Amino acid sequence: MELNLKGRTALITGASRGIGYGVALHLAAEGCHLHLASRNAHDLESARRRITEAHPVEVTIHALDLSREENMLTLARACGPVDILINNAGAIPHAPITAFDDQSWKEGWDLKVFGFINLTREVYREMLASRRGVIINIAGLAGERPTANYIAGSMGNAALMAMSRALGAEGVGQGVRVIAVNPGGIATERQTEALMARAKHKFGDESRWQEFAVNRPIKRLGTVAEIADVIVFLCSDRASYISGTVITVDAGASAAG
Repeated sequence: MELNLKGRTALITGASRGIGYGVALHLAAEGCHLHLASRNAHDLESARRRITEAHPVEVTIHALDLSREENMLTLARACGPVDILINNAGAIPHAPITAFDDQSWKEGWDLKVFGFINLTREVYREMLASRRGVIINIAGLAGERPTANYIAGSMGNAALMAMSRALGAEGVGQGVRVIAVNPGGIATERQTEALMARAKHKFGDESRWQEFAVNRPIKRLGTVAEIADVIVFLCSDRASYISGTVITVDAGASAAG
């Protein structure tokens, strides 16, 4: 399927690894020029090298602490007008409310929640002015299925889902689509490392980490490529009737309970 993305420009946060890098690679394959942002300059340079070796696109990297509002403003101005924004940076720690102090909560939300808000504000304004653009907020299933042991993440993801629905309903009439995507059980480096540590603790053997996926409907985790394919499609004009909604990509795990 031709997605007609060639020549467009995308800004992706949290782009040096995992889902962010996977989306960047897939957008590059479609001919998109890229701005990649994360904290780690070395990882960003490695991502740029791998992408440009595979695809003839322009890749600019931005090594910034994206939890700081002033850096989000710097990033938006450095990139200029973009056609696509993928908000992906950030991971909020798991903890119940009784074990989560104010500082930890603030640090998690500064990157994952306010980071998304601050960058969206700047890019959304530009997109409305040009009457064209797509913003994808990669939130998380806990926003739909909150748990007490992941209270800060559940609340943060729910806020990002609400922002996506509200802006997506407002902006679509002016050519700007906003969508939230909730990945579930994707085999990123971070997820795999966490499961390996869990397997080592429980079984004494980190190689048994995949056993934690057997209760899923298709008995495995999703791949980065599978979630990236969905996101890249949503960025394209083929998805022009999709806005102001939340797309769950978890092979039915959340519906199965």
